[in-house]
Amino acid sequence: MLLTISSTAGKATDLGFLLHKHPEKAQTFDVSGGSAHVFYPEATDHRCTVALLLEVDPVALVRGRRPGGTDGFSLTQYVNDRPYAASSMLAVALGKVFRTAMAGRCDLRPELPEQRLPLEICVPVLPCRGGADVARQMFEPLGWAVDARPVPLDPRMPEWGDSRYVELRLTGEVRLSEALNHLYVLLPVLDNAKHYWVSPDEVDKLIRAGEGWLGAHPAREVITRRYLAHRGELVSTAVGRLAERDDAEPEVLDNAVPDPALADGEEAEPKVSLALQRRGAVLAALRGAGAARVVDLGCGEGALLRDLLADANFREVLGVDVSHRALEFAARKLRLDRMPDRQRERLTLLQSSLTYRDDRLRGYDAVVLMEVIEHVDPPRIGALASTVFGYARPTTVVVTTPNVEYNVRYEDLPAGTMRHRDHRFEWTRAQFREWADGVAATHGYGVRYLPVGPEDPELGPPTQMAVFSVVGA
Repeated sequence: MLLTISSTAGKATDLGFLLHKHPEKAQTFDVSGGSAHVFYPEATDHRCTVALLLEVDPVALVRGRRPGGTDGFSLTQYVNDRPYAASSMLAVALGKVFRTAMAGRCDLRPELPEQRLPLEICVPVLPCRGGADVARQMFEPLGWAVDARPVPLDPRMPEWGDSRYVELRLTGEVRLSEALNHLYVLLPVLDNAKHYWVSPDEVDKLIRAGEGWLGAHPAREVITRRYLAHRGELVSTAVGRLAERDDAEPEVLDNAVPDPALADGEEAEPKVSLALQRRGAVLAALRGAGAARVVDLGCGEGALLRDLLADANFREVLGVDVSHRALEFAARKLRLDRMPDRQRERLTLLQSSLTYRDDRLRGYDAVVLMEVIEHVDPPRIGALASTVFGYARPTTVVVTTPNVEYNVRYEDLPAGTMRHRDHRFEWTRAQFREWADGVAATHGYGVRYLPVGPEDPELGPPTQMAVFSVVGA
């Protein structure tokens, strides 16, 4: 199987620096099931092309495999398209051979990775479940011009029609690291199959390779399912991890929204992201309540946990998430293994559900649900309220959620769609207040409402926040 990448930049041979592969040298790398060859069919100042040729040994792929399984002793283990068609095997080779380039590193020429290059990528034979339209749906939102031509079953027999393969050609001005990560994720996605066991580590690989583009991709759910081989538990974890980056999507959108409080001609101050404003509002509410022991329910990657630990007034911090992988990622981001002992003693990470009673959540001063409730299926909202307000029953509960009325201010958000694909709903201000007032009355809390972000006179703020306090506390 073959993949070529061509550059027509001012000095095209700079491609060799970026890839850490010299144009005058052919190289071979051992990979699972075969060998990967890297060479340059052309290398001039005006055009430079690198080729990755993956030579697959189909016998080596099944050597040592135990009998049984879906293939068993089938001849298809030895006679298949793996040596000829781009697939997850090519993506694996891409990740091994060009690992440093994918990470955007070039020590000899550190300015190069940030440059957008005129690139042309060609994959002569690519399995594409769903046809050429699917290839366009995957790559066009990333800025590529896509030429996906179906490969006929037999050119001599046109009446047989097209095969499931396409010849894919991509052109565009893209950073090389971004281009490599697009290919790494989307080649197996288009094939809709992986030729190796999909373990939980694949979630980390997807999140890492999708950094900066997957979260906003309109086909993100399809990409996630296909990349993770439709394994439900892994898909749920990945969706949760992406949902925890929900802050990133509204931040980008919010930067494009004019502050309605500004007069005509008045210059705006430097933007503070909506996510940062949200965390600041939550921290202010907790400080105002005098909370010292705080639970962050649905803590995700730990953005709020970091802020809580930075304030010594929060003596005990509990981060809770239903996803074990998300907690592992939070531990890495917080550098738990390098954290000073006194700070480490203040933090506990706990896997637990938001909708089931857990004795470990009782006895805390405050519970925070920051951009969490909208990810819960509506039939489970009652169970969440019973768990938090009825059973755990902290003195203070802080809840933030998007204000759907404000969505029209986001120019990049199509009408009628929600801010995040994992949102089960988004409430108006009236709906949020109706729910919060009902919960407060049922469980003996008072509630007050605060805006977060630039408040529109007609539509309200982008984020709405409710602070609940036990009556008589």
